[in-house]
Amino acid sequence: MIDDLSFIVLLICVIFISVLIIKTIAIVPQQNAWVVERLGKFDRILSPGAGFIIPFIDKIAYQHSLKEIPLDVPSQVCITRDNTQLQVDGVLFFQVTDPMRASYGSSNYISAITQLSQTTLRSIIGKMELDRTFEERDTINSSIVSALDEAALNWGVKVLRYEIKDLTPPSEILRSMQAQITAEREKRALIAASEGRRQEQINIATGEREAAIARSEGTRQAQINEAQGQALAIIEVAEATTKALSFVAKAIAEPGGIDAASLKIAERFVDAFGQLAKEGNTLVIPANIADISGLLATAMNVIKKTK
Repeated sequence: MIDDLSFIVLLICVIFISVLIIKTIAIVPQQNAWVVERLGKFDRILSPGAGFIIPFIDKIAYQHSLKEIPLDVPSQVCITRDNTQLQVDGVLFFQVTDPMRASYGSSNYISAITQLSQTTLRSIIGKMELDRTFEERDTINSSIVSALDEAALNWGVKVLRYEIKDLTPPSEILRSMQAQITAEREKRALIAASEGRRQEQINIATGEREAAIARSEGTRQAQINEAQGQALAIIEVAEATTKALSFVAKAIAEPGGIDAASLKIAERFVDAFGQLAKEGNTLVIPANIADISGLLATAMNVIKKTK
């Protein structure tokens, strides 16, 4: 009986010692920090790995993750500078940098960050008109991060960034914005069409002007070529006439040339007189037409004087 009691007592002691050993060792995961309190007062922070605590004296009061944490900020209605309601929601990214402050700086730093981000967002949007809120998302995001980061220092939290997920104006505003966008696109289309027509007319006018210039240049060149051709023809005719007259003069100067010239003139006179009745109804007859020898003598005297 005594041996059984001793065995039970020994077993209880072994169990108690095992529990003490288990309670003494604290295994902290990677990217985590545990806050240890001793008799209700902050004592130290356990880093990742194995740590030792005194059972029943030390207590793991808070466990913090040191990873980047996304926090969904609830949607809220904001009033813009031009008194337009705007439904806004976003997401906040933060990280615990000081586990002690995160434990004792605020009773709930997540709720504090959420509420502060919402109030800051309402304040920033209240200073902007509706159109600017869509254009300056980056400005809104950076302003919220600046305001939160300054306040979150006392909470042991680092605010990394804030992103607006959605900006939803009322349905009436959406319809008017859509109508404005449609009108703007139609205006741009009309402007583009008119520019196209204007450019087309400019191209046609330019083409016609260049064609007219080309035609006038062609006409001018043709006239120049024709005039040059006529001049060359006149020169050649004159040269040929000069040569012919030279040959005639030489022939007359030869022995018997005067007789030959007289005969040729007589033949021409007879031929010309014979053609008068064929070429017209009106005849102009010299007064001394019967004196052919006198006419020939007059012509020969001219030739002799020329010689």
